[in-house]
Amino acid sequence: MTSVLQAPANADHVVRLTGVHKSFGNARRSVTALHGIDLTVRPGEFVCLLGASGCGKTTLLNLIAGLDEPSHGSIDLRGSRPAVMFQEAALMPWLTAAGNIELPLRLAGVERTARRERARELLDLVRLGNAGGKRPHELSGGMRQRVALARALASALGASDDASATSLLLMDEPFSALDAITRDVLQSELLRVWESTGAAVVFVTHDVREAVRLGQRVVLLSSRPGRIVQEWTADESTQDGLDLAEVINRRLREVISDHASA
Repeated sequence: MTSVLQAPANADHVVRLTGVHKSFGNARRSVTALHGIDLTVRPGEFVCLLGASGCGKTTLLNLIAGLDEPSHGSIDLRGSRPAVMFQEAALMPWLTAAGNIELPLRLAGVERTARRERARELLDLVRLGNAGGKRPHELSGGMRQRVALARALASALGASDDASATSLLLMDEPFSALDAITRDVLQSELLRVWESTGAAVVFVTHDVREAVRLGQRVVLLSSRPGRIVQEWTADESTQDGLDLAEVINRRLREVISDHASA
């Protein structure tokens, strides 16, 4: 896996996957999760990875994050190391909200005053400026996810005031466990934060409408082994008067049906 951690300001991508394959197991017992993935994410771009359960979306995210390595192919990562936000907030229960946000900065060796100031800025960014002293059990599910988002941004952006366009945030169905109203609010908040920071986002979901609402680009993966079967852009025109979500829904159903009949 190729990893280039410092990128020039005019880099044309934050991550580029070329011919990426991923298999698990050995010989006859091996299972191919991903096959021939070619994907480029540009600085500041919001890309949604969409597909049925088990299609390899999370595996692909783990490869980009460096939590696993491809069996074949290459991944060229530019700028700072990606930050990852999972479905569960996974906050440290003994730390306050501010302490959780400071944690990646502390591990990176950022000086105390700088990391506390950064935590305050990020709490304000996710509209939790008055909750920095609260512990996770004192927060609602939506508030915990906001803290998790702020912590991920702290990891991606560091203590610098420059929200670098080479920063990358990886999100693995972070709102799927929340109720519909909270999910709707946090989707809006995520878009606001993304526009404020300039970080690139790769967002995994199985919800077509969530993908269309959030993504500048929607990338559809086939069922196992995961291949990129089609992409759409948010401003793409559609045929027959259908909205983009319905067009993608139809294509997703075709992909699932083709896999079931194979």
